[in-house]
Amino acid sequence: MAWRCTGKTNRELIENIMKAKILSSTESSQLERISRAMQAVDRAHFVPEKSAAYTDSPQSIGHGATISAPHMHAFAADYLLPFLRPGAKVLDIGSGSGYLCAVLHHLVSSYADDEPGKVVVPGKVIGIEHIPELVDWSLANLKKDNQTRRALENKEIEIHVSDGRLGYPSDGPYDAIHVGAASPTIPEPLVAQLAKPGRMFIPVGTDSQHIMQVDKDAEGNVTETRIMAVRYVPLTDKNKQTPW
Repeated sequence: MAWRCTGKTNRELIENIMKAKILSSTESSQLERISRAMQAVDRAHFVPEKSAAYTDSPQSIGHGATISAPHMHAFAADYLLPFLRPGAKVLDIGSGSGYLCAVLHHLVSSYADDEPGKVVVPGKVIGIEHIPELVDWSLANLKKDNQTRRALENKEIEIHVSDGRLGYPSDGPYDAIHVGAASPTIPEPLVAQLAKPGRMFIPVGTDSQHIMQVDKDAEGNVTETRIMAVRYVPLTDKNKQTPW
């Protein structure tokens, strides 16, 4: 699926993803929410190679980390969408460049009709990354756009240096959790930090990897659903992550 949705501009890239009919959402209102959020975030602000910003493939961002292909970020937003209502709280593990944190912020915030960019109902997005240099870079990336810069100033987006496998319990529980690297198993601390109800999107496995959808219902019952085969960088210790 890589390169299938490549565009010459950010708008064209997102339009191609929507036209490809690869998302599970079929209602136009759901697809429009994802499209608006992704079009509001210029991927060129979050990649080292600007010439490939709108190529539908992952890119290295250094330190053994990548920014996922745009269609995979669309997949993640699609599967988490029922829990990304205005005012929701989201945890992004392996936040890397900060790109998905920006997209998620648009999905969990509502804006004034008469004043573009003014947040009426703010959500909260917390990114976790264990490489300090990537945290600094992601914060600089988020400041390139006025809306996400204001979100940082208002603590609607926070990026922390921490071990993502442990989550970030001080701000939980979370309506939605996205994990951007493959864990050998589903980390129990992340399941524990899901709200009731809540949903997690996480790649799981080593040699063979699959996206798992982990749902917690209002009574706290947990179900796991295998979605698709994938290939992600591993969710591992900082000292085991090979620099690129």
